[in-house]
Amino acid sequence: MKHTSIILFITLLILSCSSTKQLSSSLFSSEARSLILNADSLKPMRVYKITNKSDSLLLRTKSTFVKPNPKDVVLQRFVKRLYATVRDSMSLGVGIAAPQVGILKNIIWVQRLDKEDLPFEVYLNPKILKYSKNTQTVREGCLSIPNRSDTLSSRSQEILIEYDTMEGNHKSETIEGFTSVIFQHEIDHLNGILYLDHLQKELKANN
Repeated sequence: MKHTSIILFITLLILSCSSTKQLSSSLFSSEARSLILNADSLKPMRVYKITNKSDSLLLRTKSTFVKPNPKDVVLQRFVKRLYATVRDSMSLGVGIAAPQVGILKNIIWVQRLDKEDLPFEVYLNPKILKYSKNTQTVREGCLSIPNRSDTLSSRSQEILIEYDTMEGNHKSETIEGFTSVIFQHEIDHLNGILYLDHLQKELKANN
């Protein structure tokens, strides 16, 4: 009986250490982990707005690489909460980037308007490798820029992107049309760029 109790104790200790390591091994800072884990995976997060000074400073900061890890519970929780945020009735966007909820990691959700059933898909460490010279004129808005939308004519018609999946697969893909605009918009966020920056460049070029 005593031998069985010792084995049980050691097993529980191993499981406890494994669970703790799983949380502490996350690439997120302690503050980010606290922000992510303060509610369940269905709870939307606060969207950062340029109308708030501290929010605006963070939105202008470049995000960092995130290592795909299906076993990272913090990453899993964050990805789900980021999706809940973009699908929240207060937002209802077609895309969102991690900095927009205060997490400086290279993670975005994009609604694939170019696919059947218009699914939302998550992308880790997305980069644009190539922009087409052909551009398109589109109207853009942003969850972080309230009560405003503007027409831009400098977005590329086609882009070549590379990214990581949640499972750790590295892929590349060519995206066209308005879906490419969503990718350009969200990847800009990861680099601390807002669509207003493109608008200002267009206005200067036309003057």
